[in-house]
Amino acid sequence: MFEELNAFAAVVEQSSLNRASKLLNLSQPALSRKIAKLEDELGVALFHRRGKRLELTSVGQFAYTFAVEQKQQQQKFLTMLAQYKDEEQSTITLGASLTTLQTTLPPLVNAFMEKHPNAELKLLTGKTHEIVSFVRDKKADVGIVASSISETGLNCVPLFDDHLELVVPLTHPLSGKEAGMEHLQDLPMITFSKGTWYRKLTDDLFQRCAVMPDIRMEIDSFEAIIRLLPSAKAAALLPKSYLRPQLLADNDLVSVHLPQLQQTRRTTCMIYGEKEDLSETSRQWVKETAALFTAKAPLPSRRTTTPLP
Repeated sequence: MFEELNAFAAVVEQSSLNRASKLLNLSQPALSRKIAKLEDELGVALFHRRGKRLELTSVGQFAYTFAVEQKQQQQKFLTMLAQYKDEEQSTITLGASLTTLQTTLPPLVNAFMEKHPNAELKLLTGKTHEIVSFVRDKKADVGIVASSISETGLNCVPLFDDHLELVVPLTHPLSGKEAGMEHLQDLPMITFSKGTWYRKLTDDLFQRCAVMPDIRMEIDSFEAIIRLLPSAKAAALLPKSYLRPQLLADNDLVSVHLPQLQQTRRTTCMIYGEKEDLSETSRQWVKETAALFTAKAPLPSRRTTTPLP
């Protein structure tokens, strides 16, 4: 009926079947049939036909008001639908842990936004298993996690390998010296809080190497740890990817190489569901993010990763 109502409104506004048929790109007989069909469906006459002249009946005037309102509502709906489609195509929801948010995500987001300034990024944070659930349940389009994921229905793209390094203030006794794991025994340290992935990694390391540091503080923020190290005169184990030279210099810190810390190597990966379920923006994120690391980590085969067209 909407098509017939629009045709009826055009006839009223043009005051002529001939002019309305040209406007609608219809033949005059076809337009006449639409008006007749509408009158038949409504069960009323919409026009008084006086020769070639058409005059609205009283109910026809009411029908015209309704047709205009419906046309406005239809246009409003189509406009909102177009905006929704545009937003859907330009929005991507990312899942990442707070530590990944601080270390890995900023340069990836910056690189993507430079190419896609109109894209909208939304972020969900959580622990690794929660990020996996977000992606699996389609609450997040893509996840960045600090481990390799093998799960049916999810694709996992290795981005880069990372390991922990010992960080100390410039004035620390270990600054500029060769060190081994034995130097961590009773060493004042700031660590991540219990229950976090990084804390489990360091606790496992301490247990394997049979050392027990003097843990002075437990914090869940890389930035807070970095800022507190000089005043606390303590050391910390932080991921190499986070320890940019400028960051260390700005905070009067240095990294101390311990060969045993290579044992803490982990792989940061990007995970996503079936490619058919990804929006165009999400596909672009996956392709461009993977491309940033292709020189470091070749893309593996299906079940580990799926190349996008």
